[in-house]
Amino acid sequence: MLHIRRFRYVGPAEIRDEAVTVAAFAVRSATLLADWLAGLERSDLGEPLTFVVTLDGDLHLAPRRSEHVALAAGRDVLAAGEMMFVRDASGWRVLQVTNQSTGYCPDPDCWPAVRESLDRLGIAHPGDFTDKVVFRRCPSCRERNVVRDGDFTCALCDSELPARWNFTSV
Repeated sequence: MLHIRRFRYVGPAEIRDEAVTVAAFAVRSATLLADWLAGLERSDLGEPLTFVVTLDGDLHLAPRRSEHVALAAGRDVLAAGEMMFVRDASGWRVLQVTNQSTGYCPDPDCWPAVRESLDRLGIAHPGDFTDKVVFRRCPSCRERNVVRDGDFTCALCDSELPARWNFTSV
């Protein structure tokens, strides 16, 4: 794997502790992915799916309302976010993909892990996150923040947020 940073779960302990392990779909091939997507409810296909890239570089998917930490069985991940698929003449491809995971708060630099897992499976993708979410932990109140419009100010206590990603990683 090109990307070596591992992301630990940094969300609320009660979500981690109450998260029911979901029947995550471990994507082993583009053919199996097509079968799995075809079996989803229309409502699940109309919105992004939850994903993680495991430490082995495997892509795991589940319906959107699944917790990333449950999808990862509580383990560290190489990437986490949301992914939307669309079917065209050549088959299923990733239409949109983000690093939106408030449980792992991955930095956008986790994209290489996502790209590598999709490339290994032969699944077409946009080449980068279609929407990059910037997460920072407030050094004053320790709250997780999503940085919006380049405003590095804590939403809770108005403290300045660091310019660099500052969550625990391995």
